[in-house]
Amino acid sequence: MRDLGLQNVTISLGEPHDPRLPAHSLDAAILVHMYHEITQPYGLLYNLASALKPAARVGIVDAIGPTSEHGTPPSLLRCELAAVGYREIGFHPLTGSNAYLAIFTPPPDGSRTRPDAIRVCKG
Repeated sequence: MRDLGLQNVTISLGEPHDPRLPAHSLDAAILVHMYHEITQPYGLLYNLASALKPAARVGIVDAIGPTSEHGTPPSLLRCELAAVGYREIGFHPLTGSNAYLAIFTPPPDGSRTRPDAIRVCKG
């Protein structure tokens, strides 16, 4: 970032269940071809929600396919985000590929479901 002269970028080292981002610091989170790699989706989504501003959006780009083949079935994605309290507001197949863009709003403060209270979605 220094070499590019970018002053508005902060690097943060997260964990599998927590991106470790400051509260209400993000207008948007974009996860591109990586959702299928998340080992603790409920924990990560739960902790990501606190970093999002109330009007924030979460965009997820991934391939349609099993997670074992580096994709995320849309039904699994929807189930996991809804389980934490996110609401889907858009789904767009990406032309010329087997990928999609899904857009969600975060759960309101205090209304997200804790990871230990979630019934696991089946993919």
